[in-house]
Amino acid sequence: MTAHPHPFVPGLPALESLDLAGTGAAPPASAHAFPDGGAWRLEIPSVEGPDALHTVLAAADEYDVPLHRVSQGSGVGMLTDAEITAMVQASTERDVELCLFVRPGANWDVGAAAASAAGSVSARSRGTTQLAAGVAQAERAVGLGVRSLLVADEGLLWVLHELRERGDLPADTQFKVSVMAAPANPAALRVQEFLGADTVNVPSDLTTHQLAELRAASAATLDFYVEAPDNIGGFVRHHEIAEIVRVCAPVYVKFGLRNCPDVYPAGGHIAATVGAAARERVRRARIGLDELARTPDAPRMSAVGERAQPALQRFRRP
Repeated sequence: MTAHPHPFVPGLPALESLDLAGTGAAPPASAHAFPDGGAWRLEIPSVEGPDALHTVLAAADEYDVPLHRVSQGSGVGMLTDAEITAMVQASTERDVELCLFVRPGANWDVGAAAASAAGSVSARSRGTTQLAAGVAQAERAVGLGVRSLLVADEGLLWVLHELRERGDLPADTQFKVSVMAAPANPAALRVQEFLGADTVNVPSDLTTHQLAELRAASAATLDFYVEAPDNIGGFVRHHEIAEIVRVCAPVYVKFGLRNCPDVYPAGGHIAATVGAAARERVRRARIGLDELARTPDAPRMSAVGERAQPALQRFRRP
C-alpha cells in the first residue's frame, strides 16, 4: 500500500507552522463508493421500537440530520407484530431503511462462555436451536415487510444468504453483520462478504491505516461507530469523521452513545432512558456532520432513500 500525504485535518496547519505536524503518511483514499456515487450514509442505532423511532424522526427534523438507516438491537423476538408493522410503516413514509436484529445469541443463553474472559462466543448463535430461532425471526420480519436484518453469527449469515439465493427470502433483503461479529483483519472481512454480508460493522478501535487495509480487501460497505457505546469501547471519534469516510467509503457512519446504559432488551420499564438516548444519538450525529462540513472538499453523501449496495463476491456452492 503506497504512502499518501496527509489530507486536510482541522488544526494541522497550525501544528505545521510550529514544526509539530509529525512525519506519518496518511492511508490511501478508498476507490469505492455507493452505486449512486456517494461516499457515506448515516445510521442511528439502538432504535428499539415505534416510540424510539418516532423520537429519532422528530429529532432528525429538529437537528436537520439526514437519515439513511435506523437499526434495532433488542431483536425481532422482543417486538410484537403490531410494533414491527408500525416501524415498517413509519420508516417507509420517511424513506429510511429499517434494520432489525435476528436473535437470540449466546449472550442471552444459559452457557457460561459468553461471559468468560477468554474464548467468549459473544452474541453468536449457540447450537441448532438458536440457529433455527434466528431463521424463524428472519422469516417473520420479512413477512412483515422488513428488508434489512442484523446478524451476529457467520453461520446464520450464510444460512440466510442461501435462503435468499434460492428465493425463500426476498431477493432485496440485505444482511448487516453486527459489531458483535466484527472482522478485525482483511481476510475476515472478505470471508464475511463471501458468506453473504451486504454491510459489515467493523471494530471502532481500528486505526485509519488498519481500516484502509480492510477496504483494500473488499468492496463491501462498512459500518463504523464514530461514537461507540461503552460495551464496545466507548470511543468518541467525531474529530476523525472526514478521514474515516475518506478511507472507508462506502460507509455508514453510526452514532452510538457513550456513558449510556445497555438497554437490550428494551421495553416499557426503561422507555424514558431509551427515548432520551435515541434523541441524544441524533444530536451527536449533528455534531459529527458539523465536523464533516468544516472539512474542505468534504466527501459526498449518498442520497437519502438510497439503499443499493456495491456488487459483491460470494462463495459458490459445489
